[in-house]
Amino acid sequence: MSKIPNSESIYRSGGQIGVLLIHGFLGTPVSIKPWAQSLIEEGYTVSAPLLPGHGTSPNALNKTTWEDWYSCVEREFLKLRNECERVFVAGFSMGGALALRLSQIRGSEIEGTILLNASIYDERKIFHLVPVLSKLLPTLKGGPTDVAKPNPPIHTYDRIPLRALDSLRKLWKIVERDLYLVDLPLMVAYSINDHTVHPVCSETIIDNVFSVDIREVIFEKSFHNVCLDYDSEGLNEETIEFIRAVLSGDLMRGESYAEMDERELIDAEFESIVSGLSLDESAPTTYLDELDARKYDPEGFTPPSPRAPRIDQKYRAALFGIIGGAGYLLIEITTGFDFLGLGPWPGILGFIGGVATFIWRTAKPNEDFDEGVEL
Repeated sequence: MSKIPNSESIYRSGGQIGVLLIHGFLGTPVSIKPWAQSLIEEGYTVSAPLLPGHGTSPNALNKTTWEDWYSCVEREFLKLRNECERVFVAGFSMGGALALRLSQIRGSEIEGTILLNASIYDERKIFHLVPVLSKLLPTLKGGPTDVAKPNPPIHTYDRIPLRALDSLRKLWKIVERDLYLVDLPLMVAYSINDHTVHPVCSETIIDNVFSVDIREVIFEKSFHNVCLDYDSEGLNEETIEFIRAVLSGDLMRGESYAEMDERELIDAEFESIVSGLSLDESAPTTYLDELDARKYDPEGFTPPSPRAPRIDQKYRAALFGIIGGAGYLLIEITTGFDFLGLGPWPGILGFIGGVATFIWRTAKPNEDFDEGVEL
C-alpha cells in the first residue's frame, strides 16, 4: 500500500499533442502535479506515470533498477505515440535523466524535450561510497524536502534506498556518455539555488548535446522542486511557450552526430577535388584548356607504344632455327629425302630450339621476382 497520499499516475486525454511527464527519484506524480495540470488545461494529452518502486516504500524501490524505470517511461511514451500526432517529453531531476535516455534512443519520434533540474551525475564524495554501502545497509535517512515555499505536499520518501541509488548512478553514467545523440529541440530549466542537483548538470547537458535550438531557463526564487515552489507559474508558462515554438517551426531539430560526420566527409572529398582544379582565368591556360590539349582515343585510353626488339646475333640464330627447322621438316615429309640419315629429328630440334631462344631473348631483361610469402 502506498505511503504517499495521491501518488497515483496522472493521465488526461486531450488533443493530438501529447506530453509525457516523468517525476524524480524517490518522488511521485504529486511532485509534478501542478506542471501536469497546466498542460492539461492547455488542451494537451498528458501522461505522468508512477515509476516502479515509487509511492510505496523504500524497500520496494530497492527491488527495482533504472531499467525498470526506463521501461515504464518508454511504454507510456509508446501509448502516447499511438494516440497523438506529436509527442513531447519532460522530466524532473532523475526524470530528466530518463527523458534524455528516451531522447537518445527514440529522438526521431520526439518533438522536443523539457528538462527541469535534470540530474546526470553527482560529484559529492559520499556518492563514491554508495556501491559499498548498498551491500551493507538497505536505506539511509534522507534530508528535508528541497522546496523554498513553505508547507509543500508530501511527495517523496524520507529514507534513501541505497541499492536503487546505486542503479541510478549507472543510469547517470550512460546518459552523460551519450549526450551527443540528442539533437532535438531542448528546454533546459534549472534553479541556481538547487541543493539537490547542482546546476553544473544542466550546463553539461547544454555543452554536450547536438541540439541546434536550446532554450535555457533559470529560476532564482525556487530550490530543487520548482513545480511546488515560487517559480511554478513561470515554469508552466515557459513550457507552454517552448511547445508552441516547436510546433510552429521556430525551434528546429539539429543535425545528428552521424549526419554531421557524413556531411564533413562529403565536404572534405569535394574540397579535395576542387583544390586540384586550376580555374584562374588570369593564367595563360586553364585546367579545361589543358584537358582539351591532351589527345586521347575515343575510349579515353592511350595504348602503349613498345619499342621494337633489337635484332642481334641471338635473334638471328633463333630465326634461323625456326625457319630452317620448319623447312627441313617440310622437305623430309614431302620428298622422303633424308639429308643426315636421322629422319625428321634435326628439323624438330632446330625448330624447338629456335622458338625457345626467341622467347628467352624477348623476355623483359633484369626482371626480378619475389619469393612467395605465406599469408
